[in-house]
Amino acid sequence: MSTTAPQRSGGDSAHPLSERGASEPLHSTGGPSGVPQGRAPHRVRVLVGLSLALALSLVLAQGLLTRALESIATERTDRQAFVSLRALEDLVQRAGGSGDSVRALLSSWQQQLPPGSAVRVIAFSGIKLEASTFPEDQGERAAPRRLSREEKPIYDRGQRLRTAVETNREEGTARKLEVEAEALPNGGRQLSAPVEVEGAVVGMVELATPPLKAPLKPGTGTLLLWLLVPLALCAGAAFAVRSQRVLVIASVVALAVGVGGYASYSLGMLDAQVRETQSLVAGQMRSMAERAQAVMAEHQLAAEPALQPGSWDADQYRRPLGLVTPEGAVNEAAVSARVAELRSGASRALGGLGALALAVLLFIGMGGLARTVETVVENRTAYLYIAPAMVGMVVLVFFPFFYGITLSFTDSNLYNTGQPLTDIWVGARNYVEILGDFNFTKEDGSTNYLNFYYTLGFTVVWTITNVVIGVSVGLILALMLNINGLALRPMYRVLLILPWAMPNYITALIWKGMFHEQFGVVNHVIRMFGGEGLAWFNSPFTSFMTALTTNGWLSFPFMMVVSLGALQSIPMELYEAARVDGASRWQQFTAITLPALKPALVPAIILSVVWTFNMFNIIFLVTGGEPNNSTEILVTQAYKFAFQRYRYGYAAAYSTVIFGILLLYSMVQNRMSRATEAA
Repeated sequence: MSTTAPQRSGGDSAHPLSERGASEPLHSTGGPSGVPQGRAPHRVRVLVGLSLALALSLVLAQGLLTRALESIATERTDRQAFVSLRALEDLVQRAGGSGDSVRALLSSWQQQLPPGSAVRVIAFSGIKLEASTFPEDQGERAAPRRLSREEKPIYDRGQRLRTAVETNREEGTARKLEVEAEALPNGGRQLSAPVEVEGAVVGMVELATPPLKAPLKPGTGTLLLWLLVPLALCAGAAFAVRSQRVLVIASVVALAVGVGGYASYSLGMLDAQVRETQSLVAGQMRSMAERAQAVMAEHQLAAEPALQPGSWDADQYRRPLGLVTPEGAVNEAAVSARVAELRSGASRALGGLGALALAVLLFIGMGGLARTVETVVENRTAYLYIAPAMVGMVVLVFFPFFYGITLSFTDSNLYNTGQPLTDIWVGARNYVEILGDFNFTKEDGSTNYLNFYYTLGFTVVWTITNVVIGVSVGLILALMLNINGLALRPMYRVLLILPWAMPNYITALIWKGMFHEQFGVVNHVIRMFGGEGLAWFNSPFTSFMTALTTNGWLSFPFMMVVSLGALQSIPMELYEAARVDGASRWQQFTAITLPALKPALVPAIILSVVWTFNMFNIIFLVTGGEPNNSTEILVTQAYKFAFQRYRYGYAAAYSTVIFGILLLYSMVQNRMSRATEAA
């Protein structure tokens, strides 16, 4: 009896999938509802990505808008207070800065200030509180009286203002603040300005304002509107569109609508608040001008020179802002320029948020987040091991690095370190000042040693000469120590490595002493042979030679060790074969030794260039940049800009340029030599 299954007609039995229906696809992805499986996950990813991107960008945008509105409100209050303070300063100066006339004047002026305000006048002569309406200066402590020991901070503040005025006047610049502003515990502000009589600072006026009014807040409803509308549009597209690519494009468009709509709302709100501020300040100026004229007539103060209300609306350097005309009208041209500048900065910030939101959307919507989470979960043990190192790198390396770059776009200095970076942001001005200065000579015809390109040229010469000396001397000594049968070779190795083993700052100070004009051993040796000692640090060339000698002494042991290690790894059979073929010693050196040394020497030379380019200790301790900063290298120049001239932002930009130069050099050198690449 046969057990063979009956044959199917038509040859269908030869196909393993012949039992499928004629209309059934080869790889079915459908479910019971007929919707292709695998489509829903990418829809969810895109919608989740859009939700997070919109929420992140809009919340951050609202935070920036709130901060900007608070800044505008503070500026408005300060400017109105500045107008009152400067008007009072003008009147006190006309009253002579002290005496009964100042007290009578202050009593009249107090009536024009908002409730909760207070003013005081300090006279430096006799360290006196000349007049005051502050609550603590009533009764037994009423003016006039000598300042008490507890009030020393008030006197110190006045002396700072006097120093600032005198310094700015001597330097012909606005470097130190001539009006101080600080927050009070009750939420108000206290402003202090100097009083000048006949060109001399004789006192100070102070104005305390009532607590600031709550600034305008951006509406939460607007944020929700620009969050939910794009989400609803994208959700509708998700069920109408089958293509993942089209859905991603639709989500990008929805993101642009949401961020762009809120950006337009923010810019309009900022525009309106800035213009309202100008109107309020202009009104304040007109009111103060009218009241000042009345007070001058009431107390018979000198009418000459005429009042200049336009100068009352000023910054903390007492420079007129120019946003209000002397007649007390809004300067539309200046305000429009101010608004355009504000809109430009806000647009860049919002554009950055939009770019961040787009990156979040694409990262999540295209599956990057899912793959990252899967990788982290799969390799969680490895990530756990490297987590401490990653945290350390972020805290100790990446954060200082990026903070330094950020600082390079500011005008940070000793006098504004307490201000937010946004208030001292100057953009690329530091880089333009550094790289755009081509004044190689001063007005008197002497060399401008502070010029960046001079310092860069000197740094390049310094680096090349030091590396050439270090490599040449180190290689020659390594070849000598590699001679077979050399007596006392271990002792020579120890002695020759000592300069490298000793701390370089000690070596630098020793060599500086050796080059001392009167007591240095170098000049003593010169005198022993009938010569005259040199003033080594009085000439750029001889000063450079002292630093070159010191660094050459420090640099050759490193190259000697690297070269000696590479020489000992060369098989001796190669030299024996070359001698059999009749090769000379020079031919053996160029054909065998140098090629074998290249993989070790080239990375060492690259490292040596970077070290020498930034060799701070030798220049700073040996020459100190003498004479007249002629022997400064870039890194010592950056140090002096930061810690001797106190221009922190400029020094940060200088350091960033140095980093860029070294990064470019390393990339080019690696690409040309390929010494660090695997064979």
